[in-house]
Amino acid sequence: MASQIEQYALENRGAAAQNGAGLEGVSVLKQFTWVICAWLSLSGAALAANTSTPGSDRKVYEWVDENGVTHYGDRIPPEYASHEHRVINGHGIELEHTDAQKTADQAADEEQKKADAAQRANRDRNLLSSYASVQEIEHLRDQRLALVSDQIKVTGQFLEILNRKMTGLRVASARFKPYSPDPKAPPMTDQLAEDLVRVGSDIITQEGNLREKRSEAAAMSRQFDNDIARFKELKGIH
Repeated sequence: MASQIEQYALENRGAAAQNGAGLEGVSVLKQFTWVICAWLSLSGAALAANTSTPGSDRKVYEWVDENGVTHYGDRIPPEYASHEHRVINGHGIELEHTDAQKTADQAADEEQKKADAAQRANRDRNLLSSYASVQEIEHLRDQRLALVSDQIKVTGQFLEILNRKMTGLRVASARFKPYSPDPKAPPMTDQLAEDLVRVGSDIITQEGNLREKRSEAAAMSRQFDNDIARFKELKGIH
């Protein structure tokens, strides 16, 4: 086809030269251009026809049953619609992929993992933006632990006072019924009974406060240790 075009161009170029007519030369050039365009159009169509294969546009569904057997078909059976599956073409190239539908527990677990990951990322950003060195973290840790330690000390001292007061009240109550073995012992006064109840309640409250403060100090120490270790990891400190 290319040789025929070249021959046609040479022949018409010679005719144009012999005639010496400018308008006829332009007409020949237009005809030549039209032949070139037609040849390119036919060549492109032939190339497209050669690269297209029968069945390449066909969609095939692939899924796996409960026994692990892979199946192929023109559609997904309803009972496997919620399972993982994919769509491929005639060449086996994946066109679409659908993950298996998650259960409520799986979806909740996935959301929790995302929330935990976001919280860790936020914690890392705060560490890097709040501290310039490990020493800064250690200094803040020591300050906060010292405050809690002082609270523990004050609570412990108050508890000692309450315990001494309770000891005195019990000694005093031993002279009255129902604690005295003397059958002639007088009944306990209302004031003494109220003091025993009130001081006993205060002791229980302060013992709870003391346990809470000690637990707070231990948790705070662990958190700062974790922060220091993570800060070193993020900064590449060994």
